[in-house]
Amino acid sequence: MRLLSLALAGTLLACLAVGTAGGQEGPDYSREGADTCLSCHEDASTLAIFRTKHAVPSDPRGPFGHGQLQCEACHGPGGEHAGRVRRGQERPAIPYFHPAGTATVEEENGQCLGCHNSGVGFGWHAGEHPVDEVACADCHQMHIARDPVLQTATQPAVCFDCHQAQRTETRKAFAHPFSQGKMDCTGCHSPHGDQVATSLVRQTVNDTCQQCHAEQRGPYLWEHAPVSEDCTLCHSPHGSNHPGMLAKRAPLLCQSCHSQFGHPSIPYGPDELVTGTPSRFLLGQSCLNCHSQVHGSNHPSGSKLMR
Repeated sequence: MRLLSLALAGTLLACLAVGTAGGQEGPDYSREGADTCLSCHEDASTLAIFRTKHAVPSDPRGPFGHGQLQCEACHGPGGEHAGRVRRGQERPAIPYFHPAGTATVEEENGQCLGCHNSGVGFGWHAGEHPVDEVACADCHQMHIARDPVLQTATQPAVCFDCHQAQRTETRKAFAHPFSQGKMDCTGCHSPHGDQVATSLVRQTVNDTCQQCHAEQRGPYLWEHAPVSEDCTLCHSPHGSNHPGMLAKRAPLLCQSCHSQFGHPSIPYGPDELVTGTPSRFLLGQSCLNCHSQVHGSNHPSGSKLMR
């Protein structure tokens, strides 16, 4: 059954192959274009490209469109790679996207950007990925119909191959629903560097968070300064062991800004020092027992964020 499928696939590929490498002359390119490549590379991972947009013969913009170079449009001239080699002689590597290829990461990315230049932000060339020499092929898979990095359920696993600290944070008790396949990294981050300073999809952290958490947007009559400044002053965006993805539990989180003097919010009150009983202000939601409107209040008497 498998051999039959491969035979049918070979017949289909022979029909899809277009001429002699798009009409290009010169010894650098193979004579029969994709047919030359597929005479050796007939494995399932290679044949899967014919289920993608890259191999649509009716699309003049794609590598397999009329007059294009097919496989060699991306992998570069394959004449030497596909030519005869003597016994014991190593076969020359194809220029691009080959483990033994001599092309640099920048040159390989240039192959992709030749067509996909409009798909990257103006800040791509100054972003973290190209500066760290991350290749497009390190994240994207071009030979399969559904690129994992473009799917919500599978994208985080691709990003976590490099961003392992963030993967650890998403495994904590309270985190965004990455593991459930309900959220991807590009909901907040721009991998192609639209915003060079932050790598976020919006100008600021708060604008990014408030795409989903619109109820915290305000404006409020009584604002809480850290809320309007930066959500990550109190929250750990990738995950936390504290409820609400807080960076610390109250009252320690609150006391990182608010002084304990003149207010019964000290972590260990006099009751505990004398009797060993925890302070009543630590029970339940701690500071939030009274200051329940911690993100802001529109109540006329809400200056202390208590209503």
